[in-house]
Amino acid sequence: MTAVREAVALPMMFLTVVATAAIRPGANGSIVPPSLASLVGSVALLALLVRSGTVAPAQLVNQRRSMLANLNGLSVLLTMFFASAQLLTALVPESGVPALVAWCVLVSLVMQAFAIAPDRTRLLRGLLVMFGAAFALKFIVLAAISAPAESRITRALQVLFEGITLGAVTQRATHPLEGYFAFGAGALYLIAIWLLPPASWRMIRVSQIELPASSVEVTRES
Repeated sequence: MTAVREAVALPMMFLTVVATAAIRPGANGSIVPPSLASLVGSVALLALLVRSGTVAPAQLVNQRRSMLANLNGLSVLLTMFFASAQLLTALVPESGVPALVAWCVLVSLVMQAFAIAPDRTRLLRGLLVMFGAAFALKFIVLAAISAPAESRITRALQVLFEGITLGAVTQRATHPLEGYFAFGAGALYLIAIWLLPPASWRMIRVSQIELPASSVEVTRES
């Protein structure tokens, strides 16, 4: 990895993810910090990235590098941590049953990934699917349910959902630009993760071990 990518490109990309995912546009525009649950989720996500070999902290911070190079590597790790937390805050619903369901699904997916131990390519594909599903849930499904009703059918559906879930499904009406910001932040985050230096080792899966014919004959004779 070049020095420009490590010292400038990657930290700026992760900081852009933090800023973009934190913006809540609208009449009362605001900046939303990452939630406590997102910080915990970011720790689990980084641990999964390291275990799969997608990120190699030892290549960014080690004793053989100069102090300036280690500071650059540390800035990459810190900005990646906060970008992960801010992106989770932007993609997960804010409250109610959808937030509970989303966090339960994310936790189960992360635990399953730890059990399966995917390699770099499979993990990046899994993150793409996970972020895409969370985006669709919040900015397409829930946005359609929580938006102001413009027809009788829409109002009837909203009343039906609120009656079934005791009003716990509807969310804050999101500004149209908020979905574009979240989509851009998710895409930039995955690109930045892909540009990180992977681990020097590579995970190899062995599905079946074939013994030589000579060893099989010796086993039968004995």
